[in-house]
Amino acid sequence: MIGIIRVLAAFLIAFTVHADEFAGRVVGVADGDTITVLVGVEPRRVRLAGIDAPEKGQPFGQRAKQALSRLVFGRTVRVVVHGQDRYGRTLGEVRLPDGGSLNELLVEEGWAWHYTRYSKDQRLAEREATARRSRRGLWVDPRAMPPWEFRMANRR
Repeated sequence: MIGIIRVLAAFLIAFTVHADEFAGRVVGVADGDTITVLVGVEPRRVRLAGIDAPEKGQPFGQRAKQALSRLVFGRTVRVVVHGQDRYGRTLGEVRLPDGGSLNELLVEEGWAWHYTRYSKDQRLAEREATARRSRRGLWVDPRAMPPWEFRMANRR
């Protein structure tokens, strides 16, 4: 009996690990930090966890979207699920075919901020600091406005 319980427990643990990630082809790019991944026949909207890219109406918003498209549109990615946001999107880290992190790459190239309100990921913090020092992407503008400030200003 104990042997059966151990086998079932191992199966459930393995299933849970795999249930927290999925793979599919990127079929849509909404903006600089949101994609649509086709999993079988089901489209899943994915908000990249730990980062925040410029909004569409904000300077560099279109360039951030183009950078994201260049990196993943039409490619198969793996999404490591971190939860769900208030809009029902999957929050996740997107893994590229080479195993690298799309989230980290966008920050490293200067197309997104490390979203410290929701993330304490030191790798993202280091990549943002490097991009700022190197004046990559949006960091060519020394007064680049974070998207959360832009959204707040536009709510008023």
